[in-house]
Amino acid sequence: QVQLVESGGGLVQPGGSLRLSCKVSGFNFEKNAMDWYRQIPGAQRAWVARIDVKGITDYVDSVKGRFTISRDNAKDTLYLQMNNLQPEDTAVYYCNLVFSTRDWGQGTQVTVSS
Repeated sequence: QVQLVESGGGLVQPGGSLRLSCKVSGFNFEKNAMDWYRQIPGAQRAWVARIDVKGITDYVDSVKGRFTISRDNAKDTLYLQMNNLQPEDTAVYYCNLVFSTRDWGQGTQVTVSS
């Protein structure tokens, strides 16, 4: 029943920016902390950022100062603003609930290359 639809990925040059969106349905978005993850081929999915129900955020060290997680509860949408992108940020990006990761969306591809 949980639905997670990521969008906003694309091809950008190093130093560029993207804003990812995650439109959710099937659960009470406002009452759930949310995460962003990323995955590269052959590697395990890795946690990137978290926002709780009060708007408190946390990030993996490698993206601190460059990425900003936010949410618009009225739109049931989670965002990830990604600035100063680097080749090592290339991955498929996914969103999910902190409470449960039983379901996953299709992800959105971010490619950083010159």
